[in-house]
Amino acid sequence: MLARRDILIGGAVVATTELVRPITRAFAKASQPTTPVNFAVPAGACDCHTHVFADQQKYPLFSGRTYTPEAASIEEMRALHRALHLDRVVIVQPSIYGTDNTATLDGIKALGTSARGIGVIDDKTSDATLDQMNRAGIRGVRINLENDAQTDPALGRRLLRSAAERIASRNWHIQMFARLSVIEGIKDQVMAAPVPVVFDHFGGAKAALGVDQPGFPVLLDLVRAGKAYVKISAAYRCSTLSPDYPDVVPLAKALIAANPQRILWGSDWPHPRQEPGRPITEVTSLFQIDDGQVFNQLAVWAPDAATRKIILVDNPARLFSF
Repeated sequence: MLARRDILIGGAVVATTELVRPITRAFAKASQPTTPVNFAVPAGACDCHTHVFADQQKYPLFSGRTYTPEAASIEEMRALHRALHLDRVVIVQPSIYGTDNTATLDGIKALGTSARGIGVIDDKTSDATLDQMNRAGIRGVRINLENDAQTDPALGRRLLRSAAERIASRNWHIQMFARLSVIEGIKDQVMAAPVPVVFDHFGGAKAALGVDQPGFPVLLDLVRAGKAYVKISAAYRCSTLSPDYPDVVPLAKALIAANPQRILWGSDWPHPRQEPGRPITEVTSLFQIDDGQVFNQLAVWAPDAATRKIILVDNPARLFSF
């Protein structure tokens, strides 16, 4: 198993010794929807991809992080989901905390039985800790290769194998943030994985390149075979055509047509960003995204209400044990 100094299961960040200095810059609060939802949201609908960026005095940041976001609280998350008529949520451990899952776990606790989480672990994470995480609502571990633009499929294969070994006996899954070239390179390992594999944010596809871009047919094959889930989340990460992201429509429809029972929706709130070259001790502002307008695109991608229920309710209930 890889040493923590090399890479985290879910972090993919190089450790540094830089200390966190006080942050003094002020920014706008995390975004809230301004556009009302224009379709009937089924009861039990779930936002499968959010983050909590808590008070840094109580929840110290990982020294090896690659950015420092402004704060985004549980109270703001509640307001978001009230506006979107969503009943359930999955909090994904962000890379800024490394393997210290405390902020994520406290967020789950604050939200109660309507929340689940995805954690980050390494080779020093004990089985007892995994048991505690499971009791607290964690249902998977994250491998984040995009945070440092990791493109080596061999690294993806090693991390996937290591994570699968740790969680094979649990009702958990592996969540990967990786680009299509990496997904193509780990296809055989995903097909053989003993646990479900979930790919974030359209599998890293670029909307402008369409459904025939290299690697996307492989992603469709994995979905079609039922061996991978894909989050049709964070359209703004694969398209620049805001606010409706029309070039994302073919990607979303192709994934849903391949197998709606392997598709999840997530907001990616509060929309963190990295700014290359910015010192990590300086705060990076969050993207200001109208999540109401983005959520309304789901009705374009999946016009059928029964299909939307599969994506919003049934699939999350099965995968996250709601």
